[in-house]
Parts: sequence; C-alpha cells; structure tokens
Amino acid sequence: MKPPKFKYLRPGTIDDALAVLKQHGNDAYVLAGGQSLMPTLNLRLAEPMVLIDISRLESLRGLKEEGDQIKIGAAVSHAEVAASPLVNKHLPLVTGAMPYVAHRAVRNRGTIGGSLSHADPAAELPACAVAMGATLTLCSASGHRDVPASEFFQGVMSTARQEDELLTHIHFPASAANEVWGFNELSRRHGDFAIVGVAARGLRQNDILSDLRLVVFGCEERPVVSAAAADLAKNREITQDQIKQIAGAVSEEINPMSDLNGTPETKRRQAQALVQRTLSAMMEPSTS
Repeated sequence: MKPPKFKYLRPGTIDDALAVLKQHGNDAYVLAGGQSLMPTLNLRLAEPMVLIDISRLESLRGLKEEGDQIKIGAAVSHAEVAASPLVNKHLPLVTGAMPYVAHRAVRNRGTIGGSLSHADPAAELPACAVAMGATLTLCSASGHRDVPASEFFQGVMSTARQEDELLTHIHFPASAANEVWGFNELSRRHGDFAIVGVAARGLRQNDILSDLRLVVFGCEERPVVSAAAADLAKNREITQDQIKQIAGAVSEEINPMSDLNGTPETKRRQAQALVQRTLSAMMEPSTS
C-alpha cells in the first residue's frame, strides 16, 4: 500500500519545527528515522496532513557527557548509540540492549527519540530509559519541560508529549562504580519485538544488592517498574533462593495482556524465567 497524501516540510531549525507543530497540532506527524512511522503510513494506520522531517536538524544530534549524566540528542541513530564509547562506558545497560533492537538496517536509520516517542510497549529503549531513571526534554514554542521516563510512557503508543511538543534530548544518569545491570528478552526471532523482556540495574557490594530497579516490558501497556523486586532485594544478600523468590513475586505482580503471543499466565511464567535469569547474571562474580 501507499501512504495517504500529506504536506512534507523539512524545517531548518528547531524553532521552525516547533512553529509548525504549534500551527498544525495533531494533524502533524514528526519524521526522524521513519522506521516505525513509514510502515504505519503505508498501512494507513495514520493519516497526517503534515509530515515534519527533523532528520537533518544538527541540534538534535550528538552525545556528550554533562556532569554525572549522558545527554543524547533525539535524532541520534541506534547504530550511533551502540557504537559510542561514551555510552559503552557510562550506560552499559543501553549498550547491552542495543543488539536486541530490530535489525542492523533498522538501527542504521531508526533514532532513539523516535523509539521513545513511538512508545511501543515491546520496544527495548523505553524499558531501559525507565530502568535507568532517564529524563526526557520536551520543547514547544512556549518553552521546555523535563519529564521522567517513568511518567512519560502512559499506555500503548501513548506518552506525556503534548501535540505541540518535540522530544529534543534524553539525559541518562551515568552508571556508578558498583552498578550492575541485566537485560533479557524473549522474541519469536532475533530482532522481533519482545514478547516479554526485562531490563534491570542496581548497586552491588559483594553479595548485597541495593537500589534495584527492575522493569518488565512487552507484556503490559507500558514498561512497568517492579515494586516487589525492589522491596525483596533491598540491601539483602542475594542468594539463588532469594532470586527465585523475587522472580515469583514479579510474575504475580505484573498484569500481562492476552494477545497472539500467549495468555497472561504464559507471559507470567516467561517473565518469571527471565527475571531469574537476569538477576542470576547480575550476581555473578564477573559482573561485580
């Protein structure tokens, strides 16, 4: 199929892009990498009147260290993030998740801001952003605001972004010296969206784990932080029995959707296995 007719605009500055968003509101869609948007248009699941191409706005590109945070422009591609020494050093969870993001051709064109704005509940980067406590900067013609990732994702492809706002940058806290992380997902084929996935980070001192932030994604309407996992792992020595207990609690805590990939009960069992696998890897001596 072919997309519906639309007016194509390629603003030269962020201010120009924001002016168009203010003028057209929900009738305008933003094009960055286009890896999710273009199939949506071709299937006519979306019919915007205006398409705003921000892919060449240099102010939305670049990765840099700012204090104890890593600032990534919304138009930076997945491939750039995956290859960045800065990300590899300070954001190991993001680096670890990148090989699971679609396929090489998609990672070459798709952008981190596009993935976060699209808010597919099975996507890897939203889960990482929530697990790491990232902050997303949204700009409009009237100003800007910073939104925690935990508040940005509101449902299936639904976010806190207003119709006149543009996601411009993402700030990820740099990992601490004693931070450990884990990432796992289950999909039908490598590169497919996750049926169930787990992204986690925490602080480890010997066999004591603290500040565990474990996110389950792919089976609910948005990435979900497990309160049970954080409570059961709070400043305690983590044994294999403890890991099994945490995994069981997480599986009972989540509320999976039923779809073509399985029933809620199936997804609970899958999540339980992934949580157990992820935490076991995080507590191995080589990850400390």
